[in-house]
Amino acid sequence: MGVAIREAEGNDRELIVRLLDDAFQNDPVSRWVFPGEEHRRTTHHRLMAAFTGIVLAEGRIDVTEDGSACALWLPISPGRHSTAEDPDGAARLREAVDPGNERVERVARLMAEVHPVDRAHEYLWMIAVAPARQGEGLGTALIREVIDRCDREGQPAYLEASTARSAKLYERLGFGFTNRAVDLPDGPRMWPMWREPR
Repeated sequence: MGVAIREAEGNDRELIVRLLDDAFQNDPVSRWVFPGEEHRRTTHHRLMAAFTGIVLAEGRIDVTEDGSACALWLPISPGRHSTAEDPDGAARLREAVDPGNERVERVARLMAEVHPVDRAHEYLWMIAVAPARQGEGLGTALIREVIDRCDREGQPAYLEASTARSAKLYERLGFGFTNRAVDLPDGPRMWPMWREPR
């Protein structure tokens, strides 16, 4: 049986933020951005809300019909970064989310340095599956929804994997490393990955 997927709307915002917050609380990058557990518990959701707002305005969020998984996609034009990766956007993001935390801005700037923008592509900014539903293929179904379209339209796709485990999943879907890892200072590594259309 297939996974029912629909495009999120404005009234799905709270659901998406909660899903992202739950799924990424213990992600290595989130732990680096918000190193204190209590601070992360009380602040992390603001970053997820900011991301959700950007993608609702500029891109597309796909969500499973049961609300257990979502994928945030941004169309990237040649020569253009996403709002959060733009230098001014990264500073505004920090100010809105956690003004005293330079890591909010720094991670966005580091990601922008390796994000290829010489060709139009679909950018999988984030994908989240409720912790209790991980391993059921929901993330794969969400990604396939867009990469199948990319294949039909001859468009590449891009993402940054935040764990070696997720990188393996993306490899199975045709993504390959760009050979420009992001090493967060005294923190984890992120693997930028690119997929040519098939």
